Amino acid sequence: MINSRRFLILSAAAVALCGCSSITNLTPSRYARSENGYYRVEASWRSRQEAVRLDSFQPEVVVGLEKYPMQPVPLVKERWEAYIPAPQSCNEVVYHYQFDYELNGFRHHKPDSKKSAEYTLKIVEKK
Repeated sequence: MINSRRFLILSAAAVALCGCSSITNLTPSRYARSENGYYRVEASWRSRQEAVRLDSFQPEVVVGLEKYPMQPVPLVKERWEAYIPAPQSCNEVVYHYQFDYELNGFRHHKPDSKKSAEYTLKIVEKK
């Protein structure tokens, strides 16, 4: 009886600590070609993990091997934005989001990371 009770308590604690995190892409799938070659991407990040150290957040947009830091969207909670470049000859950009952060630990902070699916931004000519 005690072992099964202990197991249930430990299982509930593990679920509470693990929580659930999600990244939602808020960027349109198409943009008209910009004159300056930069395109705004935006994502929201939500987590039920209470151990996340919010001051350790380092969200980025990854395009190929390049990483572009994201900034918080003013006046909107849990949303992040960045501008990614695309040459004028480019018709699409494949990218994903990566959110690096730390979790509170008993003695040390534990690094953790969440990566989104890949997305394709199509760049179309202005009409």
